Amino acid sequence: MGPDHVVADPARLLVYESDGLTQYRQAPLAVVLPGTTDELVEVVRAVHGEGIPVVPRGAGTGLSGGALPVEGSVVVGTARLNRILALDPENRLARVQPGVVNSRLGVEARRHGLHYAPDPSSQSACTLGGNVAENSGGPHCLKYGVTSRYISGLTVVLGGGAVVELGGAARDPATGLDLVGLFVGSEGCFGIATEIEVRLLPLPGGVRTLLGIFASVEDAARAVTGIVAQGLLPAALEIMDGASIRAVEASVYAAGYPTDAGAALVVEFDGTDAGLDEDVARAVACCREAGATDVQHTDDEGQRTRLWQGRKKAFGAMGRIAPDLLVQDATVPRTRLPEVLEEIMAIGARYDLHVANVFHAGDGNLHPKILFDRSDADELARVERASREMMQVCVDAGGTITGEHGVGVDKQKYMRLVHGEEELAAMSAVGGAFDPRGLFNPGKVLPEPEPA
Repeated sequence: MGPDHVVADPARLLVYESDGLTQYRQAPLAVVLPGTTDELVEVVRAVHGEGIPVVPRGAGTGLSGGALPVEGSVVVGTARLNRILALDPENRLARVQPGVVNSRLGVEARRHGLHYAPDPSSQSACTLGGNVAENSGGPHCLKYGVTSRYISGLTVVLGGGAVVELGGAARDPATGLDLVGLFVGSEGCFGIATEIEVRLLPLPGGVRTLLGIFASVEDAARAVTGIVAQGLLPAALEIMDGASIRAVEASVYAAGYPTDAGAALVVEFDGTDAGLDEDVARAVACCREAGATDVQHTDDEGQRTRLWQGRKKAFGAMGRIAPDLLVQDATVPRTRLPEVLEEIMAIGARYDLHVANVFHAGDGNLHPKILFDRSDADELARVERASREMMQVCVDAGGTITGEHGVGVDKQKYMRLVHGEEELAAMSAVGGAFDPRGLFNPGKVLPEPEPA
């Protein structure tokens, strides 16, 4: 690999001791950065040959500890595998390496009148390999769905360095098992994707973005319910609470949201241009009926970017409030949003924690953000207890423990809230079929078996 692409110095390894979830930290033995599939194969073969675990890592923007090294492991980073290998406008396909940044693929696709739909808030930094590992979503998943809908084929390096081809648009999708579907969302526990075939969509004919300002999150949530009840299907329905608005407006990401607002609702419609203005008018009426104090809407690209600015940069602005951030990720039925949000805020108050909310309201995917200082042992313990109670509230409301961020390390301990022992055993068996020695990303997703 050469000395430039093997990191073993303890000071440089600090960069890799956590992902976007800084609550957990563990330094690896080393970090290796292959530049080709052949190099990656040789690295996996050498490391697994010594019985050493491999932890795959993309951009490190994950929020569940999925790229956290385990003790005695080697991290294999995909940052140098960053080429768009092919872009086929006629068949609306692209083939990319795992280190390609999400937004870069979007830029290249737009040159051909196409776009790649999954758009995580970290899309300016996160990579396609990580998106595949976590089955990432984003603000527009309400209409367009998550990553798994757009992955048609994969080239994968398995345990010991074996290379397999899964799926592919040219193959009959009815032939054999859906191994692509199994691999997407496997959180690096099955292997490493070295080439990814993705489906692209035509750019919509028109786009309209609406920003509603409300006195409370509950009012904004009622507007969401009203919009959906009208039979409208926005591309995105996103809510920010007052704490998040004030953090953004005090940062370099300031978007002009009023700092005395209790909540902001971003609504976006896209599709055939002819019907969009009518959809916007109906959505504006729903916002007014729910108590919106102000509603703006535009089809101008620059103005649309401004209206989205606060929502897209909310996570980055949180660093002004506290040194550490735990972003929870649970999904509840949309109609239960107001009561669940009220309970989450009550839990934060009970544990004397600073909690802010930015979330995908359209599909009930909540992201309560707990801001804290991990050097304070007492506060860290309160964060753990509050997190578990928040997860329990969401499950009790008919929801689940993750919508798009994955399980990783952080939500392992909550898996039994939603899965029985038979289900967990089946998942473990599937993992063993891909990685019999358990040397890819061990200690993630599945909890330890319960004692007999």
